Amino acid sequence: MSAASPNSLFGMGNPLLDIIAVVDKDILDKYSLKPNDQILAEDKHKALFEELVKKFKVEYHAGGATQNSIKIAQWMIQEPHNVGTFFGCIGKDKFGEILKQKAEEAHIDANYYEQDEEPTGSCAACITGDNRSLVANLAAANCYKKDKHLDLEENWKLVEKAKVYYIAGFFLTVSLESILKVAKHASENNKLFCMNLSAPFICQFFKDNLMQVMPYVDVLFGNETEAAAFAKEQDFKTKDVKEIAKKAQALPKVNKKRQRIVVLTQGKDDTVMALNDKVETFPVMKIDPKDLVDTNGAGDAFVGGFLSELVQEKSLDMCVKAAHYSANVIIRRVGCTFPEKPDFN
Repeated sequence: MSAASPNSLFGMGNPLLDIIAVVDKDILDKYSLKPNDQILAEDKHKALFEELVKKFKVEYHAGGATQNSIKIAQWMIQEPHNVGTFFGCIGKDKFGEILKQKAEEAHIDANYYEQDEEPTGSCAACITGDNRSLVANLAAANCYKKDKHLDLEENWKLVEKAKVYYIAGFFLTVSLESILKVAKHASENNKLFCMNLSAPFICQFFKDNLMQVMPYVDVLFGNETEAAAFAKEQDFKTKDVKEIAKKAQALPKVNKKRQRIVVLTQGKDDTVMALNDKVETFPVMKIDPKDLVDTNGAGDAFVGGFLSELVQEKSLDMCVKAAHYSANVIIRRVGCTFPEKPDFN
C-alpha cells in the first residue's frame, strides 16, 4: 500500500471522450490544423469529427487532460483505490456513461456534475507520425458550475480531504471562480496547488485568467511550446527554456511558506526544473522510434507520474523519475492508456 490515502489528490477539469485516429496530412490541411497542437473546436471543425469516424479506424478512450493525469497517478499508486478525486461536467448520454465506466475501471473517485443541456465533450486526436493535433469540442465540459457542484457540502468535503491539487490550464476557459476557490483553499492551508500551462492558446488568449491563478501556483507544468508562448506574452525577453523556468518561478506568490517549482518538458530533450534560485535538468528515458506509437497523453502522463510521488511526499527527483517513466509507457500505446500494473520503483 502506498503512503497516499483516499481522496488525497484532487483534480478538476474537462472530461472528454477522445476520438483517436491515425490520419494523413490532407486531413490536417483540410481543417487547417498544425501537426502538433491543441485547439478548441470552431464551426469549421464540426465535420472533422464525422469524417474521422467515417473514413478512419478510430479508437475511443476516456480523456481530458486533468482526468488523464489523475488516472495515471492512481495507476502508479495502485493501492489504495480512489486516491484521486475528479470533478468535471458531462452530459446524460452514451459518451457520459463511457466516461463514468472508465473512471470506475481506473479506480478514481469521479464526481461528475451531470446536466442534459449539452452532450458530453469529445476531443478529436489526429495522429500523424509522432505528432498529435487535438481538437476539443468541450460541449458539456464547458457547463461546469461552481454553485451547482463545487459549493455543495458533500463535494467541498472531498476538496478539503485532499493534500495535492491539480488543474490543467484548459479549465481556465470554463470556470475561473471554481479554480480560484480551490487554489485559495490550498494556499490558506499550506497544501500544494499545481497547474499546467496546457496550450499556447491558454497563455495567449486566457492570460488574464491564468495570471489571476498564478500567485497560488506551487508547481507549474508546461512543455517547450507552451513555455515559449507564455514567455512571449509575459514579455520575458528570452526563448531559453531554463531562463523561462527561472522567470516563471520568480513570479509573485501568495503562500510564502512554499517556493514555487516550475517543471518544463521538451519532448525527447531534457526536462527542466526551476526551484529556489537554481535550475536543474533531467534526461528523458530513451525510446526506440519504432516503439513510439502516439504522443497523445504524454504530457498528461508526465504530470500524473509526478503527482503520484508528490502526494506520497517523495523527493522531487523521484517525482521527475516517475513522470518520465509514465510518459515513456504512454507513448508506446494509443491514447492515454496503460498496462495493468506499472513496473516502477
